[in-house]
Amino acid sequence: MLKVGIDIGGTKIAGGVVDADGRIVEKLRVDTPVDTGELADAVVDMSRHFAAHHDIAAVGVAAAGFIDRQRANVIHAPNIAWRDEPLKAILEARIDVPVTIENDANAAGWAEFRFGAGRDVDDMVMLTMGTGVGGAVIASGALYRGGHGIGGELGHIRFTRDGLPCGCGQNGCLEQYASGRALQREANAIADAGGIGTALAELRAQKGSISGPAVSRLVLAGDPGAVEALRRVATALGEACGGFQAVLDPELFVIGGGVAQLGEDLLGPVRIAYETSLPGYGDRPIAAFAIAELGNDAGFIGAADLAETARSGEGA
Repeated sequence: MLKVGIDIGGTKIAGGVVDADGRIVEKLRVDTPVDTGELADAVVDMSRHFAAHHDIAAVGVAAAGFIDRQRANVIHAPNIAWRDEPLKAILEARIDVPVTIENDANAAGWAEFRFGAGRDVDDMVMLTMGTGVGGAVIASGALYRGGHGIGGELGHIRFTRDGLPCGCGQNGCLEQYASGRALQREANAIADAGGIGTALAELRAQKGSISGPAVSRLVLAGDPGAVEALRRVATALGEACGGFQAVLDPELFVIGGGVAQLGEDLLGPVRIAYETSLPGYGDRPIAAFAIAELGNDAGFIGAADLAETARSGEGA
């Protein structure tokens, strides 16, 4: 049975037709409308495009934000003017198949659990290192959503008391220290300090700013300033994972997002920080770490699979 998954991002809306084994039959990307009022139109248009060419049973839509327990309403979205938005009802009024709504990090984590790096475990945590830090928790084979539907927001754990301000309205959240944006901030700080930051300073002088991909290229080239910036960010993530282990006890941490493209250059310092932060280390089982396998397609693959799960009543 084919399903449609659609992942609403800040700049792109990615969608695809997905089969029962997580294989992509067709996919499409369009620019995210600047006018938020046109977002539903874009989702409907994409769904109708796919339905014109395939026999579609359900549509799943992934979006950044807090989704209610019924997977119907967007309670709060940080980058879209949605507050208690009845998105499921709006879309189902225009699409002739059942629709389910899911948090984007949950959707990506579910895809990795079902079809990617986590397919051989029952308990998994996924952390996505992008502009912020997204989280998804799989416990005993089920997606953990919490009592109000908005559990698993691991990027908003208070990591540092009275720390950097976060877009969620709090201070010191993990995503301010372990994200792609944090990597850029650390790279700029090292460039300002001179010494090992010479190459970073030269890059900034040439380009006017230091981008995340540019830092990654310098890491792969072995530049000591870029490697140090990555170590700082990876250390923050690893320390947080030690705490997540104490609470959730996953078998596996899956790391996704743009920074994850650095592979073992990232995972090495993450593991060191995790092990030194783990309660009872040396006397207890520890989790494995892996890089996400499905890349930018994970969000719509997971949304599609969750839509079928909701349609069939199996639960996730």
